[in-house]
This record gives sequence, structure tokens and C-alpha cells, in this order.
Amino acid sequence: MKTIKIIAAALAAMTMVMSCKSQGDAELKDMLPRASEIDSVSYLVGIQLGSFLKGQLAVENPSEINLAEVKKGMIDVIKGEDPKGYNDTTFAKQFKVSPYDMQKVLGAYIQKKMDYKAEKNRIAGEKFLSENALKETVDTTASGLQYTIVSEGAAEKVQPQDTVWVNYKGTLLDGTVFDENENTQFVANRVIKGWTEGLGLLGEGGKATLYIPSDLAYGQRGNRGIEPNSVLIFDVEVLKVGKFVPKEETK
Repeated sequence: MKTIKIIAAALAAMTMVMSCKSQGDAELKDMLPRASEIDSVSYLVGIQLGSFLKGQLAVENPSEINLAEVKKGMIDVIKGEDPKGYNDTTFAKQFKVSPYDMQKVLGAYIQKKMDYKAEKNRIAGEKFLSENALKETVDTTASGLQYTIVSEGAAEKVQPQDTVWVNYKGTLLDGTVFDENENTQFVANRVIKGWTEGLGLLGEGGKATLYIPSDLAYGQRGNRGIEPNSVLIFDVEVLKVGKFVPKEETK
């Protein structure tokens, strides 16, 4: 009888342990992210990766990247050993490339794309400027700056060291507006060369459209939102001119 009681007590204890274990597992499982949360985080990872591809590698179309290989690389990293740094030999062994060579490959890829864009824009820019120069309303300076005067403004023209207040809109050859401002202030010789020269054609109240060759703009380097060798078109209105006064004249 005593033995039966002991067995019964043991069974009861085991049942309680199993019940607690089952209950504990369920509680732990409830602490894990749900499928919807995993989906949301996965999308955010995709956004971060997409931002890197677009910002650092200048990827403009998904077809420029083999997404299957991207996925494979991510899985290999997640499943692989965690390298201690660029000098860790496990990195090269796992991924068949050293971190330094990887940077070279990425750099060469970016440079190749930039070279392509630069040449494409150079050809398009030369074609546009050669055709634009034939228009009766367009004049060309010795530097190659093309312009159309809407209104010359005051007789006294803007000098390089003058401060100007202007309205302007900048567009690319495809019509994309990359910059636009009203009543913005700056010194005339502290902007791109095409701007400085173009402002010198106008007085206070003057308006013009400037067609600026890339060598008078941002050249082969380009700028934020402006690709290498881009011809820029600016509609400019000079609102006010603050004449430069040398220091000795202010005493």
C-alpha cells in the first residue's frame, strides 16, 4: 500500500512537472515575435539594404542587382562564423574573398557606373548645346555659357563680389527640377562658374535663362542629385544687388 502511494505521488509529481514544462514552453513561445512582426522587420531590413544599394552603389533599378545572389550572401553570413575583423582569416575562408578585395570589387562597380553616366551625359549635353545655340533667342559667351535674356534689369551689372538676392529654378535636360528657391542670398562669385558669369549679364531686376555646360557647373564629379557631366538650365531673376564695398572705402 505504501509502495502504491509512493508511485502515485511520484506520478502526480511527474504530471505536475510536465504540466509546468508544457506551460513554460507555451509562455516562452508567446514571447517570440509573431509572424506579422517578422514580416514587418524583414521589410525594414529590405528598406535598409535598398537604401544602401541606391545610395552607395547607385543602383536605380532592381534588375541591376541579382537579388538571388544577395539572398545567398545574407544566408551565408547569418549561418557562418562571426569574423573578428578584416584581418580574421575566417572571413576569406568562408566567403572566398578577402574584405579588402571585396571593397575593390564594389569600388570598381561604382566607378564603372559613374563612367557610363558621365559619358552618356557628355554626349547628350553636347548634342543639346549644339542645337540650342542655333536658336535665335539664345546667345553664347566665349566660355560656352548659353543664355536668353528676358530682361536685363538695371544698367549697372552684377559684379563677382556683389551680394545678390535671387529667385531661381534649376532643371536637368530631362526637365527634372533639382533645385528651386526664392529670395535666396549669396555672393556672386561663390557659386558655380556659369552662375557667376550669367549674373554678370544682369542688373537688379534682370531675368534670364542660363544654359550652363558641365565644365561651368559640376563637371565630372557631379553633385547631389546631379550626375557627372550634366548640362544645367537655370531660370534666374535678380531681385536685389548689394554692391561690394572694399574695406578701405568703408573707413
